[in-house]
Amino acid sequence: MKNVSSKVWIALALVAGVFIGALFFGGSKENPKAKEAEHEHESTTWTCSMHPQIRSQEPGQCPICGMDLIPLAKGADHKDNPMAVKMSATAAKLANIQTIVVGKENAIKSIRLNGKVMPNERLVKTQPSHVDGRIEELLVNTTGEEVKAGQKLASIYSPELIAAQQELLQAVQIKDKQPALYKASLEKLKSLRVAESQIKELESSGKVMENIGIYADRSGIVLDKKVNVGDYLKKGEALFTIADLSKVWVVFDAYEGDLNFIDVGDELSFTVASLPGKDFSGKITFVNPTVNAQTRVTSVRVEVKNTDGKLRPEMFAVAKVQSDLSKTNELILPKTAVMWTGERSVVYVQGGDNEEPSYELREVLLGPSLGNGYSIASGLEVGERVVINGTFTVDAAAQLAGKPSMMNPKGGAVMTGHNHGNMEMSSAEGKSEAKEMNMDISEATKKEISALLQSYFELKDALVTSDKNVAVKAAAKMEAALDKVKMGEMNEMAHAKWMEALPVLRSLMTKFNSEANIDVQRKAFLRVSEEMVQIAETFGPFDKPIYVLNCPMADNNQGGDWLSDSEEVMNPYYGDMMLKCGDVKKKID
Repeated sequence: MKNVSSKVWIALALVAGVFIGALFFGGSKENPKAKEAEHEHESTTWTCSMHPQIRSQEPGQCPICGMDLIPLAKGADHKDNPMAVKMSATAAKLANIQTIVVGKENAIKSIRLNGKVMPNERLVKTQPSHVDGRIEELLVNTTGEEVKAGQKLASIYSPELIAAQQELLQAVQIKDKQPALYKASLEKLKSLRVAESQIKELESSGKVMENIGIYADRSGIVLDKKVNVGDYLKKGEALFTIADLSKVWVVFDAYEGDLNFIDVGDELSFTVASLPGKDFSGKITFVNPTVNAQTRVTSVRVEVKNTDGKLRPEMFAVAKVQSDLSKTNELILPKTAVMWTGERSVVYVQGGDNEEPSYELREVLLGPSLGNGYSIASGLEVGERVVINGTFTVDAAAQLAGKPSMMNPKGGAVMTGHNHGNMEMSSAEGKSEAKEMNMDISEATKKEISALLQSYFELKDALVTSDKNVAVKAAAKMEAALDKVKMGEMNEMAHAKWMEALPVLRSLMTKFNSEANIDVQRKAFLRVSEEMVQIAETFGPFDKPIYVLNCPMADNNQGGDWLSDSEEVMNPYYGDMMLKCGDVKKKID
């Protein structure tokens, strides 16, 4: 028994020795791979592929959109340009950020003009009565009738003409003895516009004609009938207004901002709605030197031959004038590249390479608008790469990262409305591959976007009625509706689209709240509508149809869209001045 007890104690001593040895000396034999893995886990930074400014030392979900965080690759935190926001190639692809290289182009400004066909004022004449008298018969009774020069238009009873006829008949009897008297009587009748045939008939019959015909002095179309049977006219008073429509004017409205690009002698092409497929052309012969104080437009006139009579007064015409600007402005950018704050125009210029791009804010001076683009007077150089799609996504990342941005040109920390704890705002590079996603949102989110659209309709209605105070209240309601939309219930692609529109809508709503000028509100509404049309098309259809309408005269005649819950045209860009200007472009249902 004693031997067994001794063996147990010896075994316990050996185990204790091994344990103590391992405790003091085993560290030198630790697996280096395990140590490296532990260190790597501790140093890994996690970010969001849609919000690369988010950083965390632990995996989890993005506090902004709720997506799973991904590991940030080593070396992604560059310090080479402190003014630029950096974004991984994956995040840029998910946000659908696209760029172009700035180059010289042939700058052509295309101006759209709306107008109508009008009679040539030089060829519009009145047909007067040449004597005092009473209308006994009208042979032309309606406007629009065509008349020929010399055609009998009416018969008139005139005591003056009767007396002149009697004088001639008396002079005929003594014309051999008193030829001068005869000649004077004859000239008197001619001065009263009695036709030669009527004078011969009077001399041969010897009978005074009680009613004398009035004959057309010229050919043309009757634009206005001024008399009826039984009316008494004085000498020189008009019976009809007659226009020769073999040449017509087409008069267009041009905004004052476009007048620098329109000159007398410029070629102009136009179409009319009633003659689809047929193009007309002519030269500008006159530009009105004054501007209408209410509409801010002036008239531009083109003279056109109309021998076939197909151009009729009051026909609606649409024209295009092209002005070559290549001598003074050569750098061209799409409008989607430019962000406008009301005082400044800015773009984002890409730096770095395609794997690790960075984007820096750049203020530019805009030249003339070129339809879908702008000429750039200064601020960019040939060969620089500029963001043309996803611009507001880049700007949102710059704002949250404290970099210079559209609303914060000097950079610095900004309030985001979220408490991110210890998370640092910066750019990141994700390792996951971008993949194409469908626009997928929850039913609850769709209802929240529907509420946003409803507040937009209220804003639109306020501008239709030109009520600037109601517009401010509607904009505040729209801003509140923006904050209620749940971004976390969108998939990646839908979220990217939403984040592109969100910052610009927020900045524009702020502008509405601080600006009570109706003209400035309408200009801001143009940008609001551009984003809301994109939202409606991206996340629709909704419970009720939504209509996209267009006003061709908005935005200095460049045209502007807006959304409505009705097909009825109620123009928010001009209100009562041109309430029915526009048409339906599209139905979202």
